[in-house]
Order: sequence, then structure tokens, then C-alpha cells
Amino acid sequence: MNHHSFLHVTVQGGLLAALGGCSGPLSTLAPTGPAAASIAALWWVMLAGAGVLFALVLVLFLLVIGRPGWGSGISPARWIVLGGLVLPAIILLPLISYALLAGERLLPLPGKTPPRIEAVARQWVWTFRYPDQGGVATQNVLHLPAGTPVDIVVTSEDVVHSFWIPRFAGKIDAVPGHETRLRIEADQPGQYEGLCNQFCGLGHAGMHFTVVVDRPEDYSAALSEAAATAGVKK
Repeated sequence: MNHHSFLHVTVQGGLLAALGGCSGPLSTLAPTGPAAASIAALWWVMLAGAGVLFALVLVLFLLVIGRPGWGSGISPARWIVLGGLVLPAIILLPLISYALLAGERLLPLPGKTPPRIEAVARQWVWTFRYPDQGGVATQNVLHLPAGTPVDIVVTSEDVVHSFWIPRFAGKIDAVPGHETRLRIEADQPGQYEGLCNQFCGLGHAGMHFTVVVDRPEDYSAALSEAAATAGVKK
């Protein structure tokens, strides 16, 4: 009984720890934007596919263990073809197709150019400049208007960093002397978190930034106030 109780508690603790990782300020499974929602849906689909494939392999394993001699009439070559190629392909081909479609949905649609924000990384600080708002700048605080696509133009002044707001979109590298572009959209006003997701030195663990999503009508005023408070040069 003690052994079973310990096992029961261990399993419950593991499940609670795993479920705890599905939420929080840096969780990709709590999306707050269309790009992040697409990424989260892809993750769940991939998890389901992996579960089905694991179940199929487990069924074969149990048949071999429970029925000695089962499958002995099948040649090794056929086992390789059926078990190593056909069985995975039944699951993997639909998953690949879905992943390609999900990736296409993440690409910016042609049309009107959205507002532009420049994200400049350096050890171990993020500076954000807003050319469409008079060139004001903030440090370690990114302001975004809710419900509006924004192009984040990312670069670095020293080493390679990585710009990532897990609840809004995927990550993108910040490369010295090169600009990379990431289009993001935040659904709801509120405060979120972003970080550098590429090891960039001893201070990497603290290279976080705050993301403040304002109502569209409050965006300009909130940004001007934040820039004045920060005192960052243009």
C-alpha cells in the first residue's frame, strides 16, 4: 500500500507540474494573439499525433509480449516496410501537411503596411524605438496597441540575441548589422512578458522586458508618458 500510495502521489505531482507549465506569462500554450494561437494549435495537434503513434507502437509491443510467436510469419523486410515506413507515415504525413498550412498562416498577408517598432538588443538591455510615434524610445518596456498588427524590426548592437514574446508569436533572432522582421498582434490590453531566448553572455538570464498592450485610443498618450519617464534618447 505504501508503494502504491507513493506512486500515486508521484504521478499526481508530475501531472500537476506539467499542467502548471501550460499557463503563465511565458507560456506558449496561453496565446493572446493570432500567431501564438496558431503555434499553440500546432503544438496540440503534434502532441495528439505523437500520442496516436505511441499507442500504435504500444499495441504492437503488447501483441508481441502477450502472444509469443505473433508476427513470426512476416518477413523482416516486410516488418521494416510496414512498421518503419507505413505505420509512421499514416500519422506523420497528415502532421506535416498541417504544419505547412499553419506555417503559411503565420506569414504576413500582403496589403497595408502596419506600424513599425524597432527593437534594438545589446547586452543585456532592449531598446524600443517608435518611428511612427515621433521617434520616441523606451527601454525594457515595449508598448503595443491592442488588436493592431505591428511589425517588429529586430537588430543587435553586439552579439546575437533572440526576441520572443511567447504569448504573442514565435521568436526571431537579433543579428548584429542585420534587420529581421516579425509581425505580431496582441488581442487584449494588459501586461505581458518578453525575453531574449538566445544565450548572449553572463547576463542573459536577466534580459527580460515588459510588454504593455494599451487600448488603441490610449496608445499614443501611454507611449509618450512611458518615453518621458524612461528618458531614453532617440
